[in-house]
Amino acid sequence: MNFAKKAYCRSFQTVFRAAIPVLPYRKPTLLGSTKELPALLRKKNISRVLLITDASIRGFGITKPLEDSLHKAHIHCRVYDRTVANPTNQNVEEARAMYLRGDCQAIIGFGGGSSIDCAKAVGARIAKPRQSLSQMEGILKVHKRLPTLIAIPTTAGTGSEATLAAVITDSKTRHKYPINDFPLIPRYAVLDPEVTRTLPRHVTATTGMDALTHAVEAYIGRSTTKETRADAIEAIQLIFSNLDRACDNGDDTEARRNMLHAAYLAGSAFSKSYVGYVHAVAHSLGGKYNVPHGLANAVLLPHVLEAYGPSVYKKLHELSVCVGLSSRANTDQVGAEAFLRAIREMKIRLDIPDVIPEIRREDVPELARTAAKEANPLYPVPVLMEAEQLEQFYYDVMEESHESGRNSRYRLPTEDVLCQRHHTAG
Repeated sequence: MNFAKKAYCRSFQTVFRAAIPVLPYRKPTLLGSTKELPALLRKKNISRVLLITDASIRGFGITKPLEDSLHKAHIHCRVYDRTVANPTNQNVEEARAMYLRGDCQAIIGFGGGSSIDCAKAVGARIAKPRQSLSQMEGILKVHKRLPTLIAIPTTAGTGSEATLAAVITDSKTRHKYPINDFPLIPRYAVLDPEVTRTLPRHVTATTGMDALTHAVEAYIGRSTTKETRADAIEAIQLIFSNLDRACDNGDDTEARRNMLHAAYLAGSAFSKSYVGYVHAVAHSLGGKYNVPHGLANAVLLPHVLEAYGPSVYKKLHELSVCVGLSSRANTDQVGAEAFLRAIREMKIRLDIPDVIPEIRREDVPELARTAAKEANPLYPVPVLMEAEQLEQFYYDVMEESHESGRNSRYRLPTEDVLCQRHHTAG
């Protein structure tokens, strides 16, 4: 990256970092169970709500206890359950129409990051009916209060229940764009381990790695605060202590609750400190090929961290010490290498592949340009990279770049397929 562009990016990031103390960041009020929602809604005089979820979650009956409890409390609940992975502007407009027809007063996003992002975008369109979602792309373009927004995450990964971001895909062009503004932070977040208990192992694994990516990228970036560093460290400690347990035993309620809290903390951290090139590359893959976001992050994370080189040794060493992988007496490089090795070993234990087979070589230059446009100048990454440098990450995880073997041939099923297999077997 040339000097002028680098100076612009760093100046842009410095201004945002300086503004953090005066910007209206907030955290949602936390609830521990969906059973607490009817009383909350009654207290707020809300009698009509829109529940946004997906067909798989509703089909397996995960939303039914909440729907039943709302019905018993005489709270009318309309349900939009057509949200897809990487939610589209079409999803948003369909759900918005249902909200308006039902004269609803609040929105509940129930599901993974896709459903919660869809709920946020619906809220934005309700607040700004004359403005399209594409016009809200970027930073601070919503700036109006949304209807009461409640997030119920069913995966411990995205942290969407704590963030000011929603990522929407254009249903025609497949362009994937983020919307970032403070009104998108949900007013309430329900961290209920019961709704995550039946998640398949692979979904638990990749969404957990998604949370790890959020925390690590927030920590190693150049716009951290004392609070975001503390949130990121606690999230990483919880993930290292609980992700294997949650994957090995879905009924381990303590591990499930701890993972939900880790995802929430990681989301809180990157809301202020932002993410990095792992996310920019992963978003381009989600937009182009519909690759699940958590999977893309999990595959890419060690490659990007290694590419940052010595610039992240000190911070990765700090994280290594925090999770008991290294001693403060070690050099920064030794500690950083121990942390990177632990991430790779975690991927192996959790059966996360090393490749993303959907990537086509001819698509890489355009994918890299999309990632660079998203990341620069917003993301305060340790090392700035142009699109040409980002191309290497796609080549690193292409199937043809790996020798034949189990991981290079392994195509991870989609979340819907995994859920269906799990419940059929049960």
